[in-house]
Amino acid sequence: MIDKERLLKGRASHINPPNRFEPRHVEADWEQIEADEETQADLIRPKPEYLPDNSQSIVATNDSPDVGFRWSVNPYRGCSHGCAYCYARPGHEYLGLGAGLDFETKIMVKHRAAELLREFLGRPNWNPEVIVFSGVTDCYQPAEREFKLTRSCLEVALEARQPIGIITKNALVTRDLDLLRPMAAANLVHVNLSITTLDANLARGMEPRTSVPAARLRAIEALSKAGVPAAVMIGPVIPGLNDSEIPAILAAAAQAGARGAGYVVLRLPWSVRPVFLEWLGRIQPQARQRVEAAIRSVRGGAMNSTEWRERQMGTGARAEQIEQMFRTFKKKFQLEGPLPAYDFSQFRPPKPSSGQLPLF
Repeated sequence: MIDKERLLKGRASHINPPNRFEPRHVEADWEQIEADEETQADLIRPKPEYLPDNSQSIVATNDSPDVGFRWSVNPYRGCSHGCAYCYARPGHEYLGLGAGLDFETKIMVKHRAAELLREFLGRPNWNPEVIVFSGVTDCYQPAEREFKLTRSCLEVALEARQPIGIITKNALVTRDLDLLRPMAAANLVHVNLSITTLDANLARGMEPRTSVPAARLRAIEALSKAGVPAAVMIGPVIPGLNDSEIPAILAAAAQAGARGAGYVVLRLPWSVRPVFLEWLGRIQPQARQRVEAAIRSVRGGAMNSTEWRERQMGTGARAEQIEQMFRTFKKKFQLEGPLPAYDFSQFRPPKPSSGQLPLF
């Protein structure tokens, strides 16, 4: 008998929910190969695939009133961090793929990211604003070790003196301290490390291919010692699962040198919900009913909300308690910020990819 759990070890999602845009959904017919365990294993075992993304632009705009930035760069689509709760999962459905295992194993790679960023920053009408890496999937996910797209984009940003914000769960960000240090000295960069729990076992199941919590705290410490302004992001707060850890996370981050803090409440849009609930029932079966009830308590009895601000913070008595606890301990541990202001005055358009300088 094939051990499906063993073959899917290290993946938060063990399912691929039906794509809501596709009229058909394919289900494996295991009865036809029930005697062939090798073939079953090949079909079940997820193998990472890096697929070329031929996007002709790299800087996306955002007009959501509850998101604190307008411009963002995402060098990758899909994310092999595989966080069970990731709100970006439904984006893979626009590509004809699944929000479960496909999202974690079929990673779209924008090989021209740095070139496209250089072209964008060279536009005559670009009036510099903060550009955030990344607004959707993690710019320091495992693929970055191989492709170094985030690093090459940072090289362009440093050349242009373009202010950058970074959001990541991966300690790999410290690899680029040689770029982040001079950017910080010129007030051109902030880094936000996302920490959802200090429990290594919970993190291993919920965020299987991210850096362990201790490594993220060490990354904050390394950034701080290098003079890079760092903040901690508790993203997401999952009512009934990790909300009680807010004080401890803020204390640990402050001790590591963080200078600011933020949080968002769990969102379960579209196909994120079945992925998260399947994970919760498999990894935390005793807590499933309690956590589901707690999530509903901050969503007006539902499992999700699409209302501005409400979707990020939740509503009701429990959401208010979470917000009050966060504010209290943020103040106690001196994480109220703000981080140093960005300096936009230094911006200068980067040299064109062709190397040909403009005449005028």
